Amino acid sequence: MMKGSDTTSGPAKILLYRLAGTGGEKASAVIGEMTATALYEGVRGNDLTIVVQESLNGAEGSYDISTLLNGVVQDEQNVTNIENLVDNDWVSFSGTGTAFTATAGTGLTGGKDPVIAAADYAAFLSAIEPYQFDIIAYDGEESTTIQAFAEFAKRMSNTIGHKCQAVMANAQESNSEFVISVNNGVKLSDGTVLTARQATWWMSGAQAGARYHDSLTYAQYPNAVEACPKLTDTEIEAAIQSGEIVFIDTFNTVKVCTDINTLTSFNGEKGAEFSKNRVVRVLNQFCNDVYEQFTLHYVGKTDNNDAGRNLLKGWIIGYLNEMQANGGIQNFAAEDVTVEPGTNVDSVVINAAIQPVDSIEKIYMTVTVSANAEE
Repeated sequence: MMKGSDTTSGPAKILLYRLAGTGGEKASAVIGEMTATALYEGVRGNDLTIVVQESLNGAEGSYDISTLLNGVVQDEQNVTNIENLVDNDWVSFSGTGTAFTATAGTGLTGGKDPVIAAADYAAFLSAIEPYQFDIIAYDGEESTTIQAFAEFAKRMSNTIGHKCQAVMANAQESNSEFVISVNNGVKLSDGTVLTARQATWWMSGAQAGARYHDSLTYAQYPNAVEACPKLTDTEIEAAIQSGEIVFIDTFNTVKVCTDINTLTSFNGEKGAEFSKNRVVRVLNQFCNDVYEQFTLHYVGKTDNNDAGRNLLKGWIIGYLNEMQANGGIQNFAAEDVTVEPGTNVDSVVINAAIQPVDSIEKIYMTVTVSANAEE
């Protein structure tokens, strides 16, 4: 679901959050004296099955208890007493005694999804704020929640200093380099059709896995055979102009047309280059890495004098030289970095002039055609 592409890796780590909601029910099954209950509310619990069989290899009088999800075994236990059953990642067990009731498969029923409200997403944003992440994703359609995620990404990046991007569908009104909007979906090789909202799963994983010198422009969507819906050239151009990522069909594959974000209003401070996600990745990576290095090795450990500031400056110069060697930036010189004392006795001000590199996306060719074969 959250994979890389033909040119980039997937995410190194995924943080998942279970929204609380209201009115949900856990699926359960009563099998003789034993009860199996899904650990969590929701219809997914209805896909669980419990198999109880007298053991052929275990101790005399013991039973094998298997938990299956969509027919695939997730957990197996051999016990002689119901109380000895241990809760697994899917179900909890209750009951007493040794009187097991054999069953070739009893499905859990009654699972019901909770109703999710805006307050549940607000709770998630509060919970995730202290963590380190590059991409935050929302696959819903509520305009108020889309706006909340967009404002969260902006606040994290501009106020708190933790640079990140939000990936959503129909979020083009955000007009921010910190928000990525997906316009359409894809059809997979097995016939599954994913909407733009569902395609945010892959897009968020691909964006998180992309390195600062990677671009997702023309990155291939794994196992996709068709953009869905297919857009005309006019529709593609309109979507790009509005700040949306579009999937296109090209030579029997589905690819990202251009790796952009929702920033569409440009000025002297932020030009069109800020709408390119490769450029934003470079800037975000630099800011986040400098903050991490400063926190781990300089705060409270280094004197705020010329010698101490030069240590920090030296690390930044070395880091940017490495970034330049990897193709992330160009035309960098050591003089482009200054580390000056701040207004307060314990503060410093870092200034760095860097020029991110973008990927080739447009090729203009002049072709001369001669009518004379000898020329």
